Amino acid sequence: MKRTLRLARVLLSVQYAYMLEYRAEIALWALSGLLPLIMLALWSGAGAAADLSLSPAALNRYFLAAFVVRQFTVVWVIHVFEEDSLQGRLSPYLLQPLHPFWRYLAAHIAEQATRVSFVLAIVLAVWLLGAGASGWPPPSTWLLGLLVTHLAFLLRFLLQSVITMACFWSERAAALDRLLLIPYLFLSGLVAPLEAFPPGLRRLAQVTPFPSMVDFPARLLSGGEVNLAGGLVTMAAWMALLLPLYLLLWRAGLRRYAAMGA
Repeated sequence: MKRTLRLARVLLSVQYAYMLEYRAEIALWALSGLLPLIMLALWSGAGAAADLSLSPAALNRYFLAAFVVRQFTVVWVIHVFEEDSLQGRLSPYLLQPLHPFWRYLAAHIAEQATRVSFVLAIVLAVWLLGAGASGWPPPSTWLLGLLVTHLAFLLRFLLQSVITMACFWSERAAALDRLLLIPYLFLSGLVAPLEAFPPGLRRLAQVTPFPSMVDFPARLLSGGEVNLAGGLVTMAAWMALLLPLYLLLWRAGLRRYAAMGA
């Protein structure tokens, strides 16, 4: 246990120092994730809160919370894995007594730590403009919401890791992630709360993992009505489905990778 904790601490500290070198680029990444705040302006301007049975303050809180969730659930493992695989950096990783994906997971967590200050600055600026300035839940709910946000990150990391395994069979597997971005943006609740969807489309969204990645944690953070137990069970069910699939594809991909290098 001590060895695992020491390894995790060293891995995170190394990745954090590495990410600090790219903090200017990470600030641009944070700014590129303003879509929920743009949608907040659009929905507020259209006066759609009443149609969604939400107060204007609740709508503001939802999109501000969705912005925070979006910032800490960004996943890019497929791009770095594809690059490592194509440039031969994966081979030495495979020789080390550490699964390569722990390294990628630590890099994501370090990148999230680096962008905290930028996210807080943007949230403060929006707050000072008056959007979502009232009606927030108590700190205990916020802490629970942040925990669920990290679970949402793990779910999205796992989903993209499954798709990443296509890198063993294709040199341009990252294109699959771009294809997945469309349903993610539309069905996750980033562009609109799920109440805005027609009933049929809402039911379709709820059978996908995407609402668990944004809508569920954003509702929790914003103090909206949420089925906490049901949401956690749904996240656990998707993880229980994706983890064995990832392990199966990883083993099959390693056999393929060894054949290519022979």
